[in-house]
Order: sequence, then structure tokens, then C-alpha cells
Amino acid sequence: MTQTVPFVVDGQGTGVAQDLIVAGDNAHQFSADTYTAFGGADAAPSPLAYTLGALTSCNQITAQLVAKDLGVTLGAFTFHAQGDLDPSVFVGGADGNPNFDSVTVEASVETDADDATFDTLVSELERRCPVTQLFKRSGLKYTSTWSSRPLTAA
Repeated sequence: MTQTVPFVVDGQGTGVAQDLIVAGDNAHQFSADTYTAFGGADAAPSPLAYTLGALTSCNQITAQLVAKDLGVTLGAFTFHAQGDLDPSVFVGGADGNPNFDSVTVEASVETDADDATFDTLVSELERRCPVTQLFKRSGLKYTSTWSSRPLTAA
């Protein structure tokens, strides 16, 4: 029998701004808004920015899980994620897909993995990362580039 873990977020708001609470033993609060061009006050990150942040942080978490399975050590990460969005459907109501047209991730991580093991790490983390799979399976053009750096002394 497969066990599932529920992730629960409750939100309330007015206009385009929303306050959210992540349920759990250590409840977390955050807010979302949007750019002024989309009717917001730009007082908090937009939901689209949160999706890119979710992507990079889920990649980092999944990389740690995969590294443990492979017996390698990971140090500091850097990420740059970009989603290119044509707002004509989202804002203007045009026919089409309101999704990002493409998402690009550039990532770098300190590791003691050799080249072959690093390639396995990246392939496996992208296969196992729930957020990466949400993006890839959505049909947009998804590109990622990973590089390794030597571990620095702690």
C-alpha cells in the first residue's frame, strides 16, 4: 500500500493579493501579489515567481535525497530560473495556453561526485523531483543545465 503525504495550504484575500497559511505542526505564513501591470501592488512575490522558487528549492531537496542514495556529498548550490510568459492569454483573454512558454534552470552545486555519478545525480533528481515533473509534463519547453564545483572545506 502506498502512503501519501498531504500538503495543505489555506488562503484568503481581496483583489489580487492573498495571505496563505501552510498547515502542519509548524504552520508557515506567506503572501502573494502580482506586478502592477497585472493589477497588483507588487507587495509580495507573484504566484509565478513562487512556482520558479518551488522548482529550484525542490531540485535542491531532491538532489540531497539522491546524493544520499548515491553516497556522494553536496555542498552549496546556486540556481537561476527563468520562465518566459506571453501574457496575452492570462491578461488579455486570447485563445491559447496561459502557461510559461519555456522554463530554463541553470544550477551549480559543490560535490565530491565524479562526472559519471554527477550525471546520474542530475538525471535522477529531475526524474524524482515532483515540481520538475509538473513543469516537464505541462508541455512547456523545459531546459536545465547543471554544473559541479569542487567541495569547499566546511
